[in-house]
Order: sequence, then structure tokens, then C-alpha cells
Amino acid sequence: MSNRFNDAVVVGGGTMGSGIAQVFLESGASLVLIEVDQRRADSAAEQVKAGIRSKLIYENNRTDGPQVEAKAAEILARFSTTVGLPAPSAAWSPDLVIESVFEDVEVKSDVLTRIETVYPECPLVATNTSSLSINALSSRLLHPENLIGMHFFNPVPRSSLVELILGTKTSQETINLAQAVVAEISRESILVHDSPGFATSRLGIILGLEAIRMVEEGVASAEDIDQGMVLGYKHPMGPLKLTDLVGLDIRLAISEYLEEKLGPRFSPPQLLRTKVAIGELGKKSGKGFYEW
Repeated sequence: MSNRFNDAVVVGGGTMGSGIAQVFLESGASLVLIEVDQRRADSAAEQVKAGIRSKLIYENNRTDGPQVEAKAAEILARFSTTVGLPAPSAAWSPDLVIESVFEDVEVKSDVLTRIETVYPECPLVATNTSSLSINALSSRLLHPENLIGMHFFNPVPRSSLVELILGTKTSQETINLAQAVVAEISRESILVHDSPGFATSRLGIILGLEAIRMVEEGVASAEDIDQGMVLGYKHPMGPLKLTDLVGLDIRLAISEYLEEKLGPRFSPPQLLRTKVAIGELGKKSGKGFYEW
């Protein structure tokens, strides 16, 4: 990373936030991961550490050993977690803050307002969202021109794309900074104007919902539907396994939001509602469309 983006903060240490943290650490940044309590902070730290070690082992011909441990220690020396937003000081202030909390407008808006208050000099603030309006999320900010959507894809360490979402007030300087950040973490970016579901989620959710309906109707098993998309259409992962990784609760929330904004073609299948109601949320709960 260049000095300009050397000190990063990620707020929210779930699956996405931990993956984002891993990618920035692997790119050379120093990073602070923020959570709401120590239990969640410790859990996020373990996810990041496990992800870094797993990638290093893979790159080392799938072999663990002193070389992997030394490299992991070097990367993790630039990593810390804390509860709540740490105040900037003469010795430290973030060059970039990425909010990655739960997909809820009120929750995200509250976090973004606090980020702006604590880090008024931060040159780039981004929200990791797969569907929520950037205009809505920036509406309470004093400087909405500094906010941009940075939609990372799950699993973040294996994805090469970041979808940049522009609000109506997002400045060109903010766009330029975000594109530079994406390039520095060795990813590609696309620019999309603020619209429900943006470009990728709008297409991806339709595929995922139809796959769930096919399971619901007994058309085929989850495994066979996924295998058909992987082998037949060269998708890196089937839509149902991806739903398990994203989280069925997240898929449901996005579907309901898009149904409200774009109409009944995004209506969630009853099977999805049922699984969320009984706690089958995917990988994070141990069961979704697959056993984990």
C-alpha cells in the first residue's frame, strides 16, 4: 500500500468485514478492526488470522511450517482489534474507513454518522453494502460527498471485483480515491450509479431466489443445481452454496428490500423465510442449504 492508504479501519467484523480486513492486511496496510464488544472482536480476530494462515499455506504448496508462521506474524503485527471507534491522535489517524455492519439503513446510517464525527479529517469513508441506497445512507452526513459504496464480494479474499456505487453527491475526488484503493489491493472496480440492488446484486439475487424456488418445488437438489451452474455456466460457486456463505438472513433482507423497491419479481420464496425463522442461516449457523 502507498503511504496515503496505509492506515485503514474496518467497522464490523463479521464474514465480510473480516474478509475485507484480511485483504487490506495482505496488501501491506496497517488495520484496526472495530466491533461492538470484546467477544465479537475476538471472534473477528480469529477469522482474520485463520484466513491469512490458510492463504499462506495454500501459497506455500499447501504446506505449513516456519516460513508460513513467520510471514503470518509479519502481517498480523499490523493488525489489531478494539471495541468502539478509537480516537485519532498525533501519532495515528485513518486514511480510510470502511463500514461493514449489518445490512440495515438505520444501523449503517448511525455508524456512518459516528465515523464522520470521530474522523472528520479522513479522506475516504466507504460503506460495504450489496443493496442499500448510498443516497439514503449519506442523507444524515455533513459531507455526503465523501461517502462511496464499496461492495465487496463473498468470499472477499477470493474475489477480484469491488463494485463502487456512486451517490448523487459523491465527489469525483472520492471516486478517484476509491478507485486507487481498489487498485492497491489488487482488485478491479466497476462504477455503478445508486439504484436498488446496484448491478451485481440485482442480477445475483434473481438467480439465487430462483434456485431456492427450484429446491422448494423439488426440481433438483441444492447440490445438483449448484453443480449445473458451476459446470454448465462456469460460475465459480453455485447460487445456493453462495447463499449459505452470504447468510440466508442477509439474502432475505436484500430480497425484501428489492421487492419493496422494484416489485414482486424479487419476492422471497417461502423456503427462504422458513429457514431463516428456524435459524438455518447458512455457514455461520452450521446449516443452510448445506451442512457445514
